Amino acid sequence: MDENSALIESILREEDEAEADKYVKKMSSTAPVQNGDAYAWQTVSYHKRNRRLSQPIPPDSVGDPPNGDVFRSIELHSEERRRRIRQAQTDSLPAVRSEPHSDDDSDAEVAAAAENGEPKKAKVKKPKKPKLTVAEAASKIDAAHLGAFLAEITEVYQSQQDILLLRLADYFGRAFASVTAAQFPWLKIFKESTVSKMVDIPLSHISENVSKTSVDWIGQRSTEALGSFVLWSLDCILADLASHQGAAKGSKKVVQQPSRCQVAIFAVLAMVLRKKPDVLISLFPVMRESSKYQGQDKLPLTVWLITQASQGDLVVGLYTWVHLLLPILSSKSGCNPQSRDLILQSVERILSSPKARPILLNGAVRKGEHIVPPSALDLLMRVSFPSPSARVKATERFEAVYPTLKEIALAGSPGSKTVRQVAQKTLNYSVKAVIEGIANNKETILNLLELYK
Repeated sequence: MDENSALIESILREEDEAEADKYVKKMSSTAPVQNGDAYAWQTVSYHKRNRRLSQPIPPDSVGDPPNGDVFRSIELHSEERRRRIRQAQTDSLPAVRSEPHSDDDSDAEVAAAAENGEPKKAKVKKPKKPKLTVAEAASKIDAAHLGAFLAEITEVYQSQQDILLLRLADYFGRAFASVTAAQFPWLKIFKESTVSKMVDIPLSHISENVSKTSVDWIGQRSTEALGSFVLWSLDCILADLASHQGAAKGSKKVVQQPSRCQVAIFAVLAMVLRKKPDVLISLFPVMRESSKYQGQDKLPLTVWLITQASQGDLVVGLYTWVHLLLPILSSKSGCNPQSRDLILQSVERILSSPKARPILLNGAVRKGEHIVPPSALDLLMRVSFPSPSARVKATERFEAVYPTLKEIALAGSPGSKTVRQVAQKTLNYSVKAVIEGIANNKETILNLLELYK
């Protein structure tokens, strides 16, 4: 029997006994005793467990003969008893009613349990995932396990190469899932690092075996699938960049997508560009037409992309530098000293690579097109030999790289038709610069003479 039922039963028992005692006393004082037996009145039809009278008492019987007073008293006690029972039931509802259960006990529930003498329930805390650095997470990647995973997905998605590359990114995403944004603040790293340090982010933490397993597998994918993956990766990175910029400007907070790890995207993207650098060239039309891939805030990312492609092929690296970074020098945003420094660091690293000069001279003409066209050489001449009043701190650095770039621009068989055409176009650009007074006349004339040596 629960606490509620026991309480109601106790009230009923007390009321019945009280009514029975009062009834016996009342009858004893008003009725004669037959044959001297004080218990003769026990044969009356009333029983203590009867809840109602056999016949209802009309409401206008109050104040009638004395017998009516007796039954009226019983009725009043009965009503009082029912009222007390209802009150007891109402008072007991909060204790009986159960609330929805939750995994985390509230402080109120713990306090209530303590008052009732029950032992306190300890709050259950969800275990937190351990935070790892990029190096720690990378050290846990097993090359054999990765190889088995790649073999399995290749068999399943053989005809869907786009999905294959996304699955590879997902694999690295799970491997780096415990690396927080604080452990890999890529935007801050790119802004504060030199190009020579930027080039190994984040591949320097990944073992050679894991990298080789991934790169060999990437080399078997089509150029179209790789191009789609590179654009997808860039969109993910730019979305993260937009969230950082939004937070800095005080706009509404942009929730970062937890399912994608930035370390994983940068890692796989770097592997793709190193193995198939030509993919970046195939994306020139998209990157030039869409404004989301352009702008001063995207310059560090663009430099990183070109640096990764240069690791795979110096010729492709210089070609992308000429077409994506060099034009910035002629724009208004190119006047920024930080921008000029990044652009110069990028080309200086390409030209200082081992055996860079013979490699670039041998690949000076790519698919019938000079990697340093006459228009690019003209722009280089303008920034390398400006008028004295237009010289800046970076001018000397441009002067240092100009001879090698000019040599690459004019590479080819001496006196050949191609070389003559390039020299003629370069001459026209140079004469125009002299007439406009943009370039240093003396230096420009000397360079014009060099074109025909």
